[in-house]
Amino acid sequence: MNIQQLSVFLENKPGRLANVAQVLRDNFINIRALTIADTSDFGILRMIVNHPQKAFEVLKTSGFTVKANSVVAVEIDDREGIFYDIMSLCDKNSLNVEYTYSFVEQHSNKAILFLRFDDCDKAIRTLSENGYKLLTDAEVRKI
Repeated sequence: MNIQQLSVFLENKPGRLANVAQVLRDNFINIRALTIADTSDFGILRMIVNHPQKAFEVLKTSGFTVKANSVVAVEIDDREGIFYDIMSLCDKNSLNVEYTYSFVEQHSNKAILFLRFDDCDKAIRTLSENGYKLLTDAEVRKI
């Protein structure tokens, strides 16, 4: 249940995010979730989009440095302590979380947690065996 995520490497200067957004808009690509990590010189825009292969191609063609990789999407209850529960499970099973980001679903008491692991297959097994609902790529694209 790997979800394809795109990482776009950007100079940390005005207009670069707008450039990415314009390319996606012009190609009818919708961003489903995103996060940005930055330093003083550059940033990494990580995002889940509705058409990842098309987005990869149009961003690459437009001159952006783009990388595709896999993340795991877990549907969780929107409640206190749930993040600890998952991080504790990862710790107990020696799963290294490289980064994570999330969003709360609009019309439910659920949230979607995206996690990047150094071993996605082991993470998927561990989370599934412990009763967590993992979303498929198709389910994430419909959000």
